[in-house]
Amino acid sequence: MKRKSFKSIIPTERLQDRILIIRNHKVMLDADLAELYGVPTKALNQAVRRNLERFPKDFMFRLNPEEKEEVVTNCDHLRKLKFSPVLPFVFTEHGALMLANVLNSKRAVQMSIFIVRTFIKLRELLLTHEELIYRLARVEHKVGKHDREIQEILEAIRKLTEQPPEPVRAIGFQLTTMRPGKIG
Repeated sequence: MKRKSFKSIIPTERLQDRILIIRNHKVMLDADLAELYGVPTKALNQAVRRNLERFPKDFMFRLNPEEKEEVVTNCDHLRKLKFSPVLPFVFTEHGALMLANVLNSKRAVQMSIFIVRTFIKLRELLLTHEELIYRLARVEHKVGKHDREIQEILEAIRKLTEQPPEPVRAIGFQLTTMRPGKIG
């Protein structure tokens, strides 16, 4: 039997768009994970409540009202959360993987692998971005160093092209050569 590929159903870009950065963590909302795992959000959250010991604070946390408002404002697909009185949970990469274990369905396991790979891809992109920033800083430092050296060369050239100052007439006794026939 041929295994279904979820990549053909859910484009990686769409999944990447659902990974948000909240409190300096890359996370996914419970509603997005429920959709991906093929379960209602309510069922997902019930499974989490029954297994809270599997979800420490670095795996999952609840959004505060301001964070919820910002997420709803910035994510068009989450408009339905605007009027929900419940503050959504968000899950880190490890929390999303733990959800697959809690839900324990074939689709959940396959989707968790896909989600983890997407998180890894984002991490690699971030590292590439950081490497690029580092390299640009090095180039900028070199150019800055060369700018200083070029400035010093230009200053030296300016000094060479300047007119020498007028000689000042010497004060004091000067030797002169005497002409024959005259006595001083």
